[in-house]
Amino acid sequence: MTMDSLPLTAALLGKLFPIKGSDIERYYKHHLSDYEVWTQKDHATDWVLLSKNIGERLSIDETQLCEEVYTILSNKAGHGGQGTVVAIVKGTKADVVSRILMMMPESERAKVKEITMDFSDSMYSIAKQCFPNATIVIDCFHIVKRLCEGLEEMRLRFKRLAQVENKKAAAAFAQNETRKARNRQYYRRKHKKNPKETRGRKRIRKQKYKPLILSNGDTKVELLTRSRNLLSQSGDKWGEHKKERARLLFDLYPQMQEGYSLICKVRDIFKRKLTIDEAKHRLHDWYKDVNICTLREIKAARDCIKSKETEVLNYFTNRSTNASAESLNSKMKGFRAQLHGIADIPFFMYRICTIFG
Repeated sequence: MTMDSLPLTAALLGKLFPIKGSDIERYYKHHLSDYEVWTQKDHATDWVLLSKNIGERLSIDETQLCEEVYTILSNKAGHGGQGTVVAIVKGTKADVVSRILMMMPESERAKVKEITMDFSDSMYSIAKQCFPNATIVIDCFHIVKRLCEGLEEMRLRFKRLAQVENKKAAAAFAQNETRKARNRQYYRRKHKKNPKETRGRKRIRKQKYKPLILSNGDTKVELLTRSRNLLSQSGDKWGEHKKERARLLFDLYPQMQEGYSLICKVRDIFKRKLTIDEAKHRLHDWYKDVNICTLREIKAARDCIKSKETEVLNYFTNRSTNASAESLNSKMKGFRAQLHGIADIPFFMYRICTIFG
């Protein structure tokens, strides 16, 4: 049946046929599907396990479903369709998730050769405990993302400083305007004007503070605010306006340029087809470049990469990423969005298992 294999809702089918969506859902739930005899219905709110879908190459990630955080283990060979979901467990605690995954036969878990993930320590602990023979690979996207988070911290720090500077300049300008207004008032008292006299200039009013406008029309604060997406992209993806904004940003804040150039060097390492030894050599050269700089945010990101260097370098074996898990999360969230709220969580988990399991 279509609802067993595709992420279609009863409301959507109801628009195609002269039937109420609620009637279709009720009939499918109680009669057409095998939900009533589904063996995992009682514990579906907390966990679902589909051992038959386990494969040699897995991904593990977390996502938000039904207003809760769930850990999802998926098989890359499923390509985001049926046979993809291996397990869904509420929460991210390593001991809780590991207890559920350990229910799978040890012989099946021993067959797993590779598992991809982000920098999460809990995910790392789960993989080590449940899949002892698997090679752990840290996703290269999350490596660059961690560095971009350091650059984002720098951007916010400079933005706060720019806002403080702007407030001080506005206060000084207002104080100066008040002083000039008092002087004008004093002059008018001492030099009273003849009512019949029309000469003289128009009375001056207090001026409002206007911050410095840069060549692209932004103020300093606006420049830092609007540079958020720019700093997370590679320079070859910038248009003309973004290039102008980046030039102004880097001219005003050389430290931002230094941090961005260090991130570009890491991007370049992961773009190249290198062996593990070659990548390790280039990564250690990058460590030296970071040591020279004075950017504490980038150094913190470097320490994070250094602590899991072996798993980071494992990427260069098969160039495996966690993109399949991110794609699955996106599909599941898209399906959830079509439902406009989930009243029956076990039935929703059943639909997830039939569509993606």
